[in-house]
Amino acid sequence: MKLNIYQVDAFTSKPFGGNPAAVVPLDAWLPDEVMQAIALENNLSETAFFVPGDNGYQLRWFTPTFEIDLCGHATLATAYVLFDQLGAKEEVLRFHSKSGLLMVERAGDRLVLDFPSRPPVAAEAPEGLFEAIGLVPKEVLKSRDYFLVYENEGDILAIDPNFDALGKIKTHAVIVTAPGTDSDFVSRFFAPEAGINEDPVTGSAHCNLIPYWAEKLGKTEMFARQLSGRGGEIYCEFAGDRVKIGGNAVLFLKGEIYVEAGEEKAARA
Repeated sequence: MKLNIYQVDAFTSKPFGGNPAAVVPLDAWLPDEVMQAIALENNLSETAFFVPGDNGYQLRWFTPTFEIDLCGHATLATAYVLFDQLGAKEEVLRFHSKSGLLMVERAGDRLVLDFPSRPPVAAEAPEGLFEAIGLVPKEVLKSRDYFLVYENEGDILAIDPNFDALGKIKTHAVIVTAPGTDSDFVSRFFAPEAGINEDPVTGSAHCNLIPYWAEKLGKTEMFARQLSGRGGEIYCEFAGDRVKIGGNAVLFLKGEIYVEAGEEKAARA
């Protein structure tokens, strides 16, 4: 079986920046084992698969090791493929996912995600977390992921985690954040459990970051940077129980991948 595949750099306006995601359009779902194997073979932080439906698209995301419940940059990449490569005519793309309805619309040259707001709440740090991160934060919170707040951007740049130790902490990921110097806030995202030591740009983390910083800064529109090696730019808006996450995307490659019929049948068995 032959499948089309696109690789898109999300949350950037130039190639080799932002966060790369693979996007695989489907007519119908493949077995989970096959989609997981494709994601592992791609070896990107996420591979998105989508299937057209009567009221939008069904959307799923796989890391190299498991299916995840929410992914921002791969949703942005999927919207880019639909709008710019496949000629989608909708004004707003509707994606049905494990995190409910997600929407994406154009805003000039940007794409804007409409995602659920997930404010982090105060939490106790698990044993070994500070040692694994290597720098004690001034505040510890949690939503899906642990959320560590630091004094300034320099702290975030200086963090050099022990990923072997961090991978033993029982959490999907750890977000570290602080006020920015030329942005409202900055962040980094570590997820060794998902097979990704550091994610270049993480849309889903901004479901936590936007409500937190909107309250701290007293503003609803913000500009953020993710301070990975590739770097990312995120245009943010707090909208109550929703957040708007805007960014650009660039096509890196498109091609074909092949799944042997026998492998597909074996996966179905």
